[in-house]
Amino acid sequence: MAEPAASLSKPESLSRQIYATLREGIIRGQYIQGSRLAEQRLAEELAVSRVPLREAVPLLERDGFVRTLPRRGTVVSTWSVAAADDLFDLRLFLEVGAAVYAARKVAAGADTAPLATALERTRAEATDGDPYRIAQARAGFHDAIVELTGNALMETLMRPVSGRMTWLFYLTAEPDSPDPALGNGQLFHAVTSGNERIAEAVAYARIECDRRESLDALRRIGVE
Repeated sequence: MAEPAASLSKPESLSRQIYATLREGIIRGQYIQGSRLAEQRLAEELAVSRVPLREAVPLLERDGFVRTLPRRGTVVSTWSVAAADDLFDLRLFLEVGAAVYAARKVAAGADTAPLATALERTRAEATDGDPYRIAQARAGFHDAIVELTGNALMETLMRPVSGRMTWLFYLTAEPDSPDPALGNGQLFHAVTSGNERIAEAVAYARIECDRRESLDALRRIGVE
């Protein structure tokens, strides 16, 4: 995992480090969907006290990775085709608008270097081949488009969406999946053209393409 238990050593950011560790563990399948996250066991596993662990759990719940249920406590969230479909509906509302505003910023002279860096990371991770890193880079590229808008509220709304995207991208990764850098490259050129209508059309098309591929992949692995 990216944050081994031995590295959880900074008191001022311990809850955030625990959040990152558990988030990656959930995405990678170390903590199975629907399983209970027992507080005592997790505290021992991560070699931390229960206080920062309790601070991390609401962050995971906010971002859709866990649920708190009566008499069961904290449980890892479970994917369904309907839940994935809902995520893509939300992406259409949020990300298509973000692409339009980002293109407007580009037309006004905004720096596109961070977006180019995010695209290059997608290409690099696709070459490396780690499905988790690829999923992170794919979601990170969409984060970079939202950041290009300069809209702080939109960035806040994007955070939980991005986390769920990373999880879904990882879960539905297949050996013969299309190179994610190709789709992101199309969106990059659309946004950096500065043409709002082109950015809007390409963003919509890319999200619908992701939807079709992801839902088909979920069904192939038995998710209903």
